[in-house]
Amino acid sequence: MRFDAYLMVDWSASSRPERGKDSVWWCEGSWQRGRLRTGDPINSRTREEAMSALAARLRSLVAERRSVLVGFDFPLGYPRGFARALGLAGKPWRAIWDELSRLIRDDQPAFSNNRFQVAAALNRRLQGKGPFWGCPASAQCAALRMSKGRMPCVRLEEFRLAERRRPGPKSGWQLFYNGSAGSQALLGIPHLARLRDQPALSAASAVWPFETGPLLPPRVRGRARVVYAEVYPSLYAAVRRPGEVKDSAQVRALVRHFAARDRAGTLDADFAAPAGAGDAWREEGWILGVL
Repeated sequence: MRFDAYLMVDWSASSRPERGKDSVWWCEGSWQRGRLRTGDPINSRTREEAMSALAARLRSLVAERRSVLVGFDFPLGYPRGFARALGLAGKPWRAIWDELSRLIRDDQPAFSNNRFQVAAALNRRLQGKGPFWGCPASAQCAALRMSKGRMPCVRLEEFRLAERRRPGPKSGWQLFYNGSAGSQALLGIPHLARLRDQPALSAASAVWPFETGPLLPPRVRGRARVVYAEVYPSLYAAVRRPGEVKDSAQVRALVRHFAARDRAGTLDADFAAPAGAGDAWREEGWILGVL
């Protein structure tokens, strides 16, 4: 099989520490003697707590020279041309990751993060006509409005190609209201960048599709491999246990889905270049399982 273990994460943009619905959930499944062993989903109070636990688990798996698939349910990229519009140099996906890592401040225990201020600042860099929208009244300003109205930035698409291919996922520009993928991305990308770049993990790590292209990095006997990918839990049915919150059921369902495809020998197709995507998917990213 392509992977020995699967770690699936349901992210949260909550401003305060909390458990239960709409907080961070993650689940691990691994092959043991030919059987998939799926642990109980873990509910972390904060993003920092979740990433610390994930990093520790990944370091252990890398030390054991395992191959691991790690899925996060927020956009890992933005519509094509965003990095260029901001004047960022280098590979667009990494330039945006580095810029957000530089700008975002996230302190959940203190009920504090600056995602709305960062979005407004990025909008200003596009002559005040940037694409981010959605915020509470207290964060509204000339560069960031509460409602979208007409798509404000004519140079950028509202949705990535993957989101247009599979209707349902929200735009990464939307920061507030139900299904605000934009806040999850602003607060998630810096955490993921730090995880991917940890000294104990970086040599074994690759982000799909930015660093891998349409092919998974080959498995090399005796060497670890960690592949990070964007997932969309609503693509798959999740059966809840009595009293279980949806987020918990979804991360467990994701683990079992990708493990089943791996066992069946069909998982490679999920990583292949999407038909008709051209080069856009290499800049924007893609949702694993959307063809």
